[in-house]
Amino acid sequence: MSARRGVGLSAFQNRSSLSTSYATHGASLRSTHLSSLQTQLSVFQSLLHNFALQHADTIISNPSFRAEFARMCNAIGVDPLAGSNVKGKGVGKGGIGSLWAKVLGGDVNDFYFELAVRVVEVCRGSRGENGGLLGVEECKEQVKKGKGIGGGMDVSDDDILRAVKSLNPLGSGFSIVTVGRKQMIRSIPKELNTDQSRVLEAIQVLGYVTASMLEDNLGWEHARAETVIEDLLADSLVWVDLQAPEKEYWSPTFMNDFED
Repeated sequence: MSARRGVGLSAFQNRSSLSTSYATHGASLRSTHLSSLQTQLSVFQSLLHNFALQHADTIISNPSFRAEFARMCNAIGVDPLAGSNVKGKGVGKGGIGSLWAKVLGGDVNDFYFELAVRVVEVCRGSRGENGGLLGVEECKEQVKKGKGIGGGMDVSDDDILRAVKSLNPLGSGFSIVTVGRKQMIRSIPKELNTDQSRVLEAIQVLGYVTASMLEDNLGWEHARAETVIEDLLADSLVWVDLQAPEKEYWSPTFMNDFED
């Protein structure tokens, strides 16, 4: 009995030793891989820096190229706008500065600062029409036209999204929300509830909805449909057409596009 018990104990000790060996080997592999990844990341960042210097003019002037460059930055964990300083202030004096400012100088940093200001002006100027919910595409077109704010800027959807993101540290209340398949800028802190989001999503199909359409397609009671519509109407997120056989509630964005 003692011999058999000894064999069992020996086998247990061998398994324990083997497990320790595996754990040590695994830790060594993880350390090696981490060091290798850090080296690769450093190389990528260096190449990105050289690429930015070589193509600086194109990055500044071409919206599509600028968006692709920003995507390259994000792919390796570099936020081009991180640590941005207005007009590059703070850079070189203990300030972090953004990748734009460090690599391309203040031009691109200033570009996004100016764009953010224009986005704010466009959104505030249209709040009376849309209740503070403006499509990214519509905002881009107004910025390009310089509607109500002077000369236009050649920008992409990506530029608009980054400009809105750059406002977050200011606690401005500006954010990007998705309604259906459409990205929109919300310039008021009020959250949309689920019912309101579903109505705004439904409006994107025809440009308008009626209470009966919501009842038939969403299975809502009449009181529920009317309550949601009235809330949206009070916030200027929809406009009402009283001339139709049944009241039609239109998207302000759709109406503005139709008028253009």
